[in-house]
Amino acid sequence: FLSQTPWLWNTRQCWNGYPYQPLMPDLHYYYIVELSFYWSLMFSQFIDIKRKDFGIMFTHHIVTVTLITFSYVTNLTRVGTLTLCLHDAADVVLEAAKMANYCKCQKLSDLLFLTFAIVFIVSRLGIYPLWILNTTLFELYEALGNFPALWVFNVLLVILQILHCFWSYLIIKAAYKAISKGKVAKDDRSDIESSSDEEETVPRSKTPHSTITTNGTGGANGTNGYLTGGTCSEEH
Repeated sequence: FLSQTPWLWNTRQCWNGYPYQPLMPDLHYYYIVELSFYWSLMFSQFIDIKRKDFGIMFTHHIVTVTLITFSYVTNLTRVGTLTLCLHDAADVVLEAAKMANYCKCQKLSDLLFLTFAIVFIVSRLGIYPLWILNTTLFELYEALGNFPALWVFNVLLVILQILHCFWSYLIIKAAYKAISKGKVAKDDRSDIESSSDEEETVPRSKTPHSTITTNGTGGANGTNGYLTGGTCSEEH
């Protein structure tokens, strides 16, 4: 849809003829699908794994839903489609990395995560301010002058950029761990994953019992490899 629109290649076309711009069916359905998706994220966050950035993520969902609704009502949909498409680009790679991780394809997951980190940083810290914020802060003002919706729209977009900077820090931190340790580390935002991190620091025995034995015994503390008063490895 966007490849056939003039505003993809020239952002000044976002304001040509505004506010009397026709709402094309493809643009309408694109907005409806994106709005439904972000509403679902807002509700599913309460039943998903609770992470340290729960409040920030919830703020992001509120800002996003408000932006989509506000831009639709004020007919700022052309630049809205550019913003939505730019955000979706990194999400595709992230979900692919998650699926590879769930399928135990560690190398593929690491590669996809590093790809996601590059795409996220380039799109959110590079293209977003130079492409989206540039046209909403400067080109929009030059074309139409000052009006109330301009300030509301730009404040919400700037809040998104602040969130981008915060998440970029977490992604760079995780990517550094991935490169230095050879694999992607656990999600720094997750509280419940701390216990699994501690387990990985202790190498698991290849047998159900302790391997510290002498001639089939565990020394003075046990017999035939069993430690008296100890717990089974399954309990660990």
